[in-house]
Amino acid sequence: MSKSLLIKNGTIVTAIDKYEADIYVSGEKVHTIGKDLTIKADQTIDAKNCYIFPGGIDAHTHMELPFMGTYASDTFETGTLAGLHGGTTTIIDFAIQSKGESFNTTIDKWHKKADGNAVSDYAFHLGVTNLNEETKKEIKDIVEKKGITSFKIFMAYKGALMVDDRQIVSLMNEIKNYGGIVTSHCENGDLIDELVLEARTNKNLSPKYHVLTRPDIAEAEATGRIIDIAYQGGHPVYIVHLTCETALNRVREATKRNQTVCVETCVQYLLLDESVYFLPGFEGSKWVMSPPLRKEKDREALWKGINQGLVHTVATDHCPFCMDQKKMGENDFSKIPNGAPGIEHRMELMYTYGVLENKISLNKFVEVTATNPAKIFGMFPKKGTIAIGSDADLVIFDPKINHTISVKTHHHNCDYSAYEGWKLTGKCKTIILRGSVAIDNGKSLINKGFGQYIKRSAYNKELVEEGKALAKV
Repeated sequence: MSKSLLIKNGTIVTAIDKYEADIYVSGEKVHTIGKDLTIKADQTIDAKNCYIFPGGIDAHTHMELPFMGTYASDTFETGTLAGLHGGTTTIIDFAIQSKGESFNTTIDKWHKKADGNAVSDYAFHLGVTNLNEETKKEIKDIVEKKGITSFKIFMAYKGALMVDDRQIVSLMNEIKNYGGIVTSHCENGDLIDELVLEARTNKNLSPKYHVLTRPDIAEAEATGRIIDIAYQGGHPVYIVHLTCETALNRVREATKRNQTVCVETCVQYLLLDESVYFLPGFEGSKWVMSPPLRKEKDREALWKGINQGLVHTVATDHCPFCMDQKKMGENDFSKIPNGAPGIEHRMELMYTYGVLENKISLNKFVEVTATNPAKIFGMFPKKGTIAIGSDADLVIFDPKINHTISVKTHHHNCDYSAYEGWKLTGKCKTIILRGSVAIDNGKSLINKGFGQYIKRSAYNKELVEEGKALAKV
């Protein structure tokens, strides 16, 4: 670990700038940015011909999530280490309430999983499955003292995670008092359950029926409903993992009434499509996630939505299950654990198939992978940018290194890759976390427990709106 660090000759890229300069890091913070710095440092890195990005923020992960009778296979140690290898220096994981459990009990459970184990920095969203008068009393201290300012609701998975509209309204009204924001999994759970029942009754049990029983209209309806509920109460809302054009059009309509709707998509929805579900045998189970992958037209709409300022963040919904876990649903698609690995490859995939294919600019790349998540979720400018006084979370990215994604070389605790054989141009070469070199040329130089818990600030509408305005300039 170095007490001071000098990075020379790199090209700094933020959400709004691109310029050549040196960076001097003292302790955990960026101390000085300038040309031809001659400051003496404990360690010097030559970043010539490389970009320097802010450390990535993945605002949607599920480490060790108990789900569908098993657990996500990545722990906070393995999952955050995989993320670091791919340039993600901070995650926001979902602490999801079990039925009958207090909010504080849920948060304590997630701290026991993460504290002393996470390699990167981490924060929590609180997943609300049971809102009542007692749990509502916990919210003020959760926001103001524990720094958890985002609360997730599920509009699907009835009987396990799903809440009704009345609870959504009540939650929005309560957290508004303290600057919280609701994030929502948008699918019409009742419609999906009926379609799943019909498929099972007709003995249609192969993986392809996962996508056939979760149509885009189920997502669009729920997206429109949560937007309308938020509009009626004057609340901000964040849509997680939006996948399709029909749902995006509900967001587009909301802008006509000047409503604030923040939208996340995930890298898999930008790059993969539903054809994988129709592969022979059980192969399609690898990509069983909810919502499912969509059509080519939806991928195109999402890329355009990023540039139109309708889609603000790109996350992963990282929730891996090994194949023996997936085989719990070998004879019934509805029992396949939902989720796939992806945190390690998000930034390199976005660069290769976004920036290099002229779908997004370098600045937009930084905006959706780091800056906007930091702004929306109360971590900016500590995280998400390269500026004097910010945490020295930096990615030295070599744009000329070619490599291939493979289960043989990835760091996910999962026995398959969702992107097996995909070619990448550009490599997260050196990753710096709070001033310490964490990963260098594929080697980990820090241990589990190095990651710190990040208490987040209240939702700041002005900061988010400012970011949207800058994105359109």
